[in-house]
Amino acid sequence: MINARNDQLNDQRAGHDGAYDVVVVGAGAAGLSAALLLGRARREVAVIDVGEPRNAPASHMHGFLSRDGLPPAALLELGRAEIARYGVRLIPGRVDQIDHGYYVRMVGGPVLEARRIVVATGLRDELPDIPGLRERWGKDLLHCPYCHAYEVRDQPLGVLGTHPGAVHQALLVRQWSDDVVFFAHTLDVTPRDRDRLEARGVRIAEGKIEQLVVDGGRLRGVELAGGLVVPRAAAFVFPRMVPRDELLTRLGCAKDDNGWVATDRTGRTSVAGVWAAGNVIDPRAQVIAAAGMGSAAAFAINTDLLDEDVDRAVEQRRALTVSQ
Repeated sequence: MINARNDQLNDQRAGHDGAYDVVVVGAGAAGLSAALLLGRARREVAVIDVGEPRNAPASHMHGFLSRDGLPPAALLELGRAEIARYGVRLIPGRVDQIDHGYYVRMVGGPVLEARRIVVATGLRDELPDIPGLRERWGKDLLHCPYCHAYEVRDQPLGVLGTHPGAVHQALLVRQWSDDVVFFAHTLDVTPRDRDRLEARGVRIAEGKIEQLVVDGGRLRGVELAGGLVVPRAAAFVFPRMVPRDELLTRLGCAKDDNGWVATDRTGRTSVAGVWAAGNVIDPRAQVIAAAGMGSAAAFAINTDLLDEDVDRAVEQRRALTVSQ
């Protein structure tokens, strides 16, 4: 009965021409948070999602107040149920293109018209080409210490030197364990970095990484060139984070000096009517931060729409007065 009422409300809110106040692309924490606030503001909202969340390999998420330890999929399920209560329409599928106007074109699906756009498509993690990495990704091969290090605290940990940011990562991981090994791999560790690692109590393993050693469905160690295996219970790696920002760049959204789409504090891009939120514009945003970014974007969008609605009402009132 509740689902039937939600479906009816969705049909009423969407209208007959497929037009919406806001179309949100991406139903992660940022997109769902934006949709929730806009739905509560009684805006006509559609959320389009392809179902490929970045944190899908992780069994639990952490650092989200009141939701610490919740499986990522459970958070998304709760979010989808919440937005449905306010008549927000969730549409499965992939967006191929957004045309100015705005017309949101889905692959093999309908074209939706929107007054405003929120892009919350996240990013993808590109892992180094080392055997075993992808199989253990999100399990005992980890990235964010704030998200996962507590769960492997006081165990033998490794940090793979596959990215310039790996040295800082090793210094940080040391907070959770007295037994941390930095695997230099192909990085040229500077004297300053070597001094800092050693002063921090992080051991340095020289040599190229050949593979992760896995046995019984668990990481057992890191094998170096020559066959030496350094036992480790978990390891951290710094992936290359690539924003899924093609929809934004095709619209002409400007980028910052680091190559990420530039926005103001609310997520407003350089293109009028287009906002972005979450990892698509900030690789450092954890789930709780991404949710906050979606909420901030929704506030700004509703205010922007309100100004437009009021201007339109004034024009209509003046036109009616003149005609009388």
